[in-house]
Amino acid sequence: MKKIRLFFISLFLSAAASAVAGPPTFEAQPSPTPADENHRELFDYELDYTGSSNFFDVNGNFGHGDSLYNDFSYAHRFLITGKWYFRAGVEYERFDFGGTDNGLPDHLQTVHALLALEYVVHDHAGAGIEIDPGPYFQNDIRGDTIDIPWKVFVTFPLKKDKIFGVIGVGGAINQSPVVAPGGGLIWLFTDHFRLEGVFPKPALVYNPSDNWEFRIFGNLFYESFRTDNVITPERKLQVHNAWVQYSEDRS
Repeated sequence: MKKIRLFFISLFLSAAASAVAGPPTFEAQPSPTPADENHRELFDYELDYTGSSNFFDVNGNFGHGDSLYNDFSYAHRFLITGKWYFRAGVEYERFDFGGTDNGLPDHLQTVHALLALEYVVHDHAGAGIEIDPGPYFQNDIRGDTIDIPWKVFVTFPLKKDKIFGVIGVGGAINQSPVVAPGGGLIWLFTDHFRLEGVFPKPALVYNPSDNWEFRIFGNLFYESFRTDNVITPERKLQVHNAWVQYSEDRS
């Protein structure tokens, strides 16, 4: 079995009408009760379009194309004790590719569980452990399509109620490298506006109310998928039932 790595170097175009680089993520949540400052039901939908970009791997350039990314997730927080919660849900992600007829997959997708233990304050997770087990595949769900991405992180104050540091680490069974670091800073400008300068997904976040959240963000996206037959026209690449590590750098 051969593992290949594909890089999609992208000029990102937001799906929103705004001319600001990076897509907004819309998150609708019911208001918490007075006795509970943290939302229990979490819905999230993200739509990204990336155009006029090139496909690369270690064998060279495989042409250019566009990608359309859809991501929907739902999760529920279960109170354990104090500010500790268990979060459980499901997420569906899909990439659709168009452009050069290069023999590469025209789509990649996953439907996986969201399982996390989190310490939540004012609706934000200050520390947590999360796993996202499920099939990561092109067309067919089989036993060998299962992967288990994971992450662990903790937040600590640098300036009281204003600036926070974040350190973390994450990985997956079929990722290369298996483990990678992450982290950064969170700066609270106002009660409604903040900078989450945390890699791999830094963002400017605006909360007009308790029920809505808008994000302008970049993303260093890395995820592995089990593919079918991949045979490029010039036969630079010929693999069968391979894991493809797909990356997309958005800004």
